Amino acid sequence: MTHVQRTPRSLFSTALLTSTLLSISLLVSTPTLATELRMGLITPPQHIWTQAAARLAETVAERSEGELTIAIFPAGQLGDEPAMFSQMETGLLDLGIMTAAITSQREPAFVGWFTPFLFDSVAEAADATETEAAHEMLVSLEDKGLHAFGYTFAGMRHILMRDGRVESLDDVSREKVRIIPIPAMQTWWREAGATPTPVHLPDVYQSLQNRMLDGVDIDLDALVGSGFYEVAEHLTLTSHMAFPAVSVISQTTWTSLSEEERTLLDEAMQETLVWATQSQIAAEASNLAYLEESIDVFTLEDAEGVFDAANQAFQVRFGEHPVIQAFQQDVATRLNGE
Repeated sequence: MTHVQRTPRSLFSTALLTSTLLSISLLVSTPTLATELRMGLITPPQHIWTQAAARLAETVAERSEGELTIAIFPAGQLGDEPAMFSQMETGLLDLGIMTAAITSQREPAFVGWFTPFLFDSVAEAADATETEAAHEMLVSLEDKGLHAFGYTFAGMRHILMRDGRVESLDDVSREKVRIIPIPAMQTWWREAGATPTPVHLPDVYQSLQNRMLDGVDIDLDALVGSGFYEVAEHLTLTSHMAFPAVSVISQTTWTSLSEEERTLLDEAMQETLVWATQSQIAAEASNLAYLEESIDVFTLEDAEGVFDAANQAFQVRFGEHPVIQAFQQDVATRLNGE
């Protein structure tokens, strides 16, 4: 008769306990893989929007204890804005602080922000982010593969020229003025009599220097940060348009994050956008003071009247869009204190 040697029950229990403890130990000792998001910007490192991105990355890393991080790629390292938008829409890029100018190529309602002489200051433009129409613009990006967090701003737009002040339309007639190539700016500048000329921001300095450009439609932050005042010494203050940016994330990335991660990122982003806008409001004064000591700075007192024909051309082309119309009305109501 064959005898089968049986393992005592106590040995089975010991082995099971050892195996369980080993599994728990592996789970505890194996670190959770951190999530790194990639964020692209067109602005150089010193620009307020790039500073905001760095601040956001620092806040998110700290609050998530390093489990959620953001890698920043400024100065168009990942391509121009249309390229970065395409990357976000397909999930190849996670985040961006994108100009409302190029955002308007995906959602025309954002053109409302470029209504000439709608605002006198960055502070007024920032207040307009609270309007229903401004919120509707952000929501409209949802069906374009993007989730929008909100707005922030660069400075108001002015005119920098190589050879003299702008006191009338004669001073811009046929002059090659660098613009961002969107229909709103093209329409306005063409009606003003200039030759609107799209040039990549990194190429503007040399283009002014070698007379490929006669002037630039520019905000003070970019003007100072890029040193354009070194090659064009006549700044005419007009505040003819605001210049907002929109903070967005790829819908693919947004839905892949946990609810806790989305909440953390949204809260950090909202704080960052407010900080960036307030910083820009303060920077308007310091940038202007610096330029007044460096070059010829002239205020065109009746800029809106001087550019009346251009303003009307903008309104004829874009003013009938329902969201743009609502935005203009909302802003007027707020500014009138109604």
